Amino acid sequence: MNKLSSLCREIYHGSTVRALRARYLFIVFDFLVVTYFVVTTFLDIYPWVIYVDMAIGVILTVDFIGRLLADNDRGAFLIRPMTFVDFIVIASLFVPSLVGNFVFLRLVRSLRLLRSYVIAQRLRSYSRFFARNEDVVFSVLNLVVFIFIVTAAVFVLQVEVNDSINNYVDALYFTITTLTTTGFGDVILVGSTGRLLAVVIMIVGVALFIRLVQTIFRPNRAHYECPDCGLTRHEHDAVHCKHCGRLLHIRTEGIAD
Repeated sequence: MNKLSSLCREIYHGSTVRALRARYLFIVFDFLVVTYFVVTTFLDIYPWVIYVDMAIGVILTVDFIGRLLADNDRGAFLIRPMTFVDFIVIASLFVPSLVGNFVFLRLVRSLRLLRSYVIAQRLRSYSRFFARNEDVVFSVLNLVVFIFIVTAAVFVLQVEVNDSINNYVDALYFTITTLTTTGFGDVILVGSTGRLLAVVIMIVGVALFIRLVQTIFRPNRAHYECPDCGLTRHEHDAVHCKHCGRLLHIRTEGIAD
């Protein structure tokens, strides 16, 4: 057991070539799994989907055990929010034959999108591009995660009571039109639960969309720590620290007009 724990620590936290290659492989696998869950939300539950789900569940279980063994504080690891998300998603992959509501499973599996934040954090450590464009990457990620999780919620809550929502595409269409404030009105949510969900989409979703546009079209802030107050983010053309007023000397390549 000690040897296995040492091997897991090397793979998940080590700096050897083997460990780095393994972590790159984990990033690719996580990306493929997230993509698979998004794509299969548009499909009916075919037998091959169930088999693939169970195969992914086995791999995710092995990965979960490996991360548990690699952690020095396993008790803290087990109570982390992301651990609960991983456990719920893994469980949903093994119980399709026991749970008749496959629609609900789609909502549960959409939580795997939260794993995208872990992928982005890893890429930020290994890629200069992600490090330079961190604000844009996380803004896009926030929007994508919000869209697909809310779409799953709309689908689960409305497909059996709303004649306008017959499949996942209808739910996605409603989410996008509401998010962009287009609101054609050909698809609406019914019932008190549906109206409350629509309110959440309009308030939170529009705010995320505006934030995304601002992040893309406004230049990123420079990462430069003020020697006096420690503020680490400033405008590229800043001369003084906006917190303490110290004169700054930020090296930049300039901003094209």
